[in-house]
Amino acid sequence: QKYAKQIDSMVFPGIQGGPFMHIIAAKAVGFKEAMTEEFKQCQRQTVKNAQAMAQEFIKRGYTIVSGGTDNHLFLIDLRNKNITGKEAQVLLESVDIILNRNTIPFDEKGASANEPNGIRIGTPTVTSRGMKDAEVIKIAECIDKALSHPNDSKVKDTIRKTVKELCSAHPLYEVAAYQTAK
Repeated sequence: QKYAKQIDSMVFPGIQGGPFMHIIAAKAVGFKEAMTEEFKQCQRQTVKNAQAMAQEFIKRGYTIVSGGTDNHLFLIDLRNKNITGKEAQVLLESVDIILNRNTIPFDEKGASANEPNGIRIGTPTVTSRGMKDAEVIKIAECIDKALSHPNDSKVKDTIRKTVKELCSAHPLYEVAAYQTAK
């Protein structure tokens, strides 16, 4: 009670405003979707995909910061690959693979949030497109090829083709579902 009035006055109106109906509606839709079995299955597959991909990188000689993953993402320490996280991010964007550079524990002096020695890879988006273990292993292979041959234009062209094939085989929206929603 001693601080309640002061805290309450700082929270409202300071950092809390009125409810926005569109946000309440969006949360309701999200919560309802999260209750479905399909959503739960997708979340389980997301974790399974991250685990399969992390294991594939380990097989290929990469260091996963935590040794693996038990959630939807993982960090790769690139210090033994002669490429920074920023360089890897830019290189992979050039072959249509999107991920983030990321700092890693015990990063060397001189490393920063802008020039870290790691990359962060997540699997929710590819999983929501319907990709499973085989596809995420293929993505890991593409990432490894790009990082191993950063200046080889033929390798880059092959990776872009593979990415396009994966995306075409697993579109964001099924046409029938989209037409039903119209």
